[in-house]
Amino acid sequence: MAAAGGGSRADNGYGGQQARRRKGPGALATGYLVIYNVVMTAGWLVIAVGLVRAYLAKGSYHSLYYSIEKPLKFFQTGALLEEYLLIAKYLPGIVPSSVVLTAFQVMSRVFLTWAVTHSVKEVQTEDSVLLFVVAWTITEIIRYSFYTFSLLNHLPYLIKWARYTLFIVLYPMGVSGELLTIYAALPFVRQSGLYSISLPNKYNFSFDYYTFLILVMISYIPIFPQLYFHMLHQRRKVLSHTEEHKKSE
Repeated sequence: MAAAGGGSRADNGYGGQQARRRKGPGALATGYLVIYNVVMTAGWLVIAVGLVRAYLAKGSYHSLYYSIEKPLKFFQTGALLEEYLLIAKYLPGIVPSSVVLTAFQVMSRVFLTWAVTHSVKEVQTEDSVLLFVVAWTITEIIRYSFYTFSLLNHLPYLIKWARYTLFIVLYPMGVSGELLTIYAALPFVRQSGLYSISLPNKYNFSFDYYTFLILVMISYIPIFPQLYFHMLHQRRKVLSHTEEHKKSE
């Protein structure tokens, strides 16, 4: 599930839990991670500016997807590199994060970007696409800024607060957009037989993409509450720790 708007990525609380951190990356790896996160922050800012400019030019929020389609595909797919960094155990050295949940969120967003929105052209004008794009954009600007400042050991409280608070609205908003977009794609997938493989064939294998999308939607039922309540737990832990730290100073 895209974590769509939530920004959980299972969650990545860089700051505030220093005593529990594992050994972090060396200077070279840290420099690389800083550059990566700065680039990703800038990329999602470009998407945000593109949305605003397109809205001001058109005077309507309908069909704004086309104004940011290319950078959205590029930077959302770029999150696969983040998944590699997690598996390579760079980020876990800084972040107490679940690689499995993070992998699910990264892959689900890439899946929605390419296998649904890109592949089913008819849904690109749906308002639900704008719903998850806006949620993703705000979430990612905050998230990558959070990573950058955390790596530099200079995390402003406002960014930490936004990281652990705005997901309360953004996550359900993004998930709603994702589910509505997949639902809107179903009739076109069934009619066209997109990505489906029928028998007989030499591999004796069949695949129904329509059914697969339904199963993807059903998978949100157990995963979304787990991620959402995990974020709520992280919010209480991280922000309460920050408040206690302030009082002790």
